Amino acid sequence: MSEVKISAATRTEFGKGAARRIRRDSKVPGVLYGHGADPLHLTLPGHDLLLALRTPNVLIALDIDGKTNELAIPKSVQRDPIKGFLEHVDLLLVKRGEKVTVEVPVHAEGELAAGGNLLEHVLNALPVEAEATHIPESFTVSVEGLEAGASILAKDIKLPKGTTLAVEDDTVVLQVLAAQAEEAPEGDEAAAGEEVAEA
Repeated sequence: MSEVKISAATRTEFGKGAARRIRRDSKVPGVLYGHGADPLHLTLPGHDLLLALRTPNVLIALDIDGKTNELAIPKSVQRDPIKGFLEHVDLLLVKRGEKVTVEVPVHAEGELAAGGNLLEHVLNALPVEAEATHIPESFTVSVEGLEAGASILAKDIKLPKGTTLAVEDDTVVLQVLAAQAEEAPEGDEAAAGEEVAEA
């Protein structure tokens, strides 16, 4: 997994007014925490951060005030619900070789068996433990030809070396549901006919 370098500055102003001023400058307020250290309040470049966050669990190499270099992964991202711009980001401090628990997106590929079956994503992302510098970007699972009632469990997903499941092996990730019939059962129609006859 490649690192994305971002320059950040420490900030000393807090509160909604300060956050608004930061966002007006096309920057994003953030907090870096972890490893028992005091949380570090940062200002990050909005455009660079937005591009970096397109990759799930991206590894960010932070250059803080041109003095300190730290590695971090995004832990919580707040966006404006209407406009979608970044409002705040929480970053988790990580070290090379350290294991972290993250959620990795699961993508399905292939066509289900004929018959209008539906694929339900029980989990959109699979919790795994991986080395901070080798977090998988996503898992792709084939659902080719699966029939109604079939399911794919966590243990069925092939993990790269050094990555382990952070959920039970038998956790359902994807399942195939039968298409719901919309026609009225024949018994109901027969009953309706009898009522008419009695009248």
